[in-house]
Amino acid sequence: MTEYPHALLINTSPSLQRFNERLCAVLAQSVRLGCWQYEQTADEPLSLAAGVVLLHDYLKHCDRPLDLLAHGTSGWLALLYARRHPERVRSLTLLAVGAHAASDWHAHYYARLQLLPCPRQVVLRQMVKGLFGNCCPHGERELIALLERDLRTALSPHTLYEHQRLPPAPVAMPLLICGSRDDIIAAPNDLNDWQPWLKSGDVQWCCPGGRHFFHHVCPHLVARQIVSFWQAIGSLAAPVTVLPPVSRSLLTISDVIE
Repeated sequence: MTEYPHALLINTSPSLQRFNERLCAVLAQSVRLGCWQYEQTADEPLSLAAGVVLLHDYLKHCDRPLDLLAHGTSGWLALLYARRHPERVRSLTLLAVGAHAASDWHAHYYARLQLLPCPRQVVLRQMVKGLFGNCCPHGERELIALLERDLRTALSPHTLYEHQRLPPAPVAMPLLICGSRDDIIAAPNDLNDWQPWLKSGDVQWCCPGGRHFFHHVCPHLVARQIVSFWQAIGSLAAPVTVLPPVSRSLLTISDVIE
């Protein structure tokens, strides 16, 4: 019999998955954790709707609703799914996702590319500094390569010629919004725009630092907030076991932490 996870990390950016692994390692000490991953190919259309269908193909077979968590662009997909299939989602945790969830790092990159008369490598270098802060030259080159790969393989429908929008709206299940005070993508003001849509019991928390990938920089601090939220809503009844992630194509198992 298939053993489903207690909580599921949604990841639509395979090249950036490494920045989820520290948080996954800490959370896996408290819950049975899985990871659902989507990888965009050159032959597939940029469609979040397709991602929602594929995610539902997995979640509809689970024997209970799951706690979903996601970062950035992945949070955009998780939010769309939670609004469409609230019966399958026990709670939703969004990391670095403003109330206007479509404003991901891809949107910021294309906006800069349109405004600045300079090569795309220059814009990518600026994005690296904004997303990660100062880094050594070798680290900067590696991060630029990761961002270039993410532009090709992540499920973000933004392009140079078209920017998607997603207006703010509430969700039916308990909601945790986490961000960082120095994030340039989901800035504190963008996180505060969630306020009109929060219900009683929903939580908004801001990490003191770490920029856009604060959950990689401060995994224990972020995990403490998530586990506390799950405990508050009575969602931690599963035994402490690690489940590997689920492939979005084959729905098979592979390790979430290498």
